[in-house]
Amino acid sequence: MSTENASAHPATPRETVPAPRPPADAAPATAAVTAVQTEAPAAAAATPAKQDRPRREHRYDIDLLRIICAFCIILGHVGGECMLAVDKSEQNGKAVYWTGLFLDSVTSWAVPLYFAIAGWAVLVGAPPRDGRTLRKRSLRMIVPVGIWSAVYLAWGWVRDTNGHPTPKLALDAVFGTVQPAYHLWYFYAHVPLILILGFVMLLKAGRRPWGVVAALVVLGAGPTATGDLASVTGWDVPHFGWGAGTYSMVYAVVGALLLSLPPTPRGHRRWWVLGAVVSLALILWSQHTIHFVIPNASIFVGALAACVLMSLNGLRIPERIRPRLTLVMDAGLGAFMVHVLLLKTISPSFMDGGRGWLGSAVAAAALTVATAVPSFAVSMLWGKLKLRRYLG
Repeated sequence: MSTENASAHPATPRETVPAPRPPADAAPATAAVTAVQTEAPAAAAATPAKQDRPRREHRYDIDLLRIICAFCIILGHVGGECMLAVDKSEQNGKAVYWTGLFLDSVTSWAVPLYFAIAGWAVLVGAPPRDGRTLRKRSLRMIVPVGIWSAVYLAWGWVRDTNGHPTPKLALDAVFGTVQPAYHLWYFYAHVPLILILGFVMLLKAGRRPWGVVAALVVLGAGPTATGDLASVTGWDVPHFGWGAGTYSMVYAVVGALLLSLPPTPRGHRRWWVLGAVVSLALILWSQHTIHFVIPNASIFVGALAACVLMSLNGLRIPERIRPRLTLVMDAGLGAFMVHVLLLKTISPSFMDGGRGWLGSAVAAAALTVATAVPSFAVSMLWGKLKLRRYLG
């Protein structure tokens, strides 16, 4: 999403002098010239006012955050593959277990920060102008999710790894249960989130986006309606998963607040890094002792996300690397979409519960590179082919 947003200022009132009326027998060209000369001072006066409007500086630090989030989600899923290799049990391979636990924990802030960035974009960076803007932003997510859901289901059908009949999984995907593309659950929360926040912004601006209202009514009534339908008919009605949870809304609102703060002073960044280290230790303890995978709503995850955000907030990005940063950032969404397909295909060749500490680290690093590099590369490729709106 674009982050440019100019605020308009009313033009300074000024006296106007009536223009001399052209003679009645003047040619149309003469009258037109007189009109242009009359309008020229007004246009010239409007030009400085337009130039004086402050333009919001592009947030390259947020572009960097988006790239890091995309990479960290891939790294976290590599950690998940490590945990699956030992059946989430330390007894089945201590080194692989702790490698997976660490990778999942150190990247647990990525999804919450995605919600935070989404909240900043809607509330601060680029508030929607009308209902059409919100519809375009929603379709920018919904269309790629639909296409990639079909791709993942077809790939699972070919490899016989879907686990359930493919038509049933396809129907479930429409309602919000995504298998085998489990990572796409994020968009079933992201779209309702931007619709709710965007509706509030439009309402504040005096708009009446009835189409957005209708969509929100469907999202709000969907879970109850499908549950009632299952009770009355006895049908196996899919679970309705389109909805923004309270925690995602909190991340979005608090994230918008934090990202709108002035840049973090350089001398303060080390304190936020220290806070991140403490939060990570608590997450490791929680994942090992209480529950794996730790919920996004955990206070420890929230603390880690806030520390990472504040340590990078307002970070100055050198101009020489900004074009490359933008290129990689544009590919981040596509890399997120495709990486699980690649990861699930190649991970059995890398993960083995019997590996030692060095072997586990090397295997995890190799799997990360083998997943992340091709994912970003193919995303850049279809970006050049103008397929971004379809594939993310």
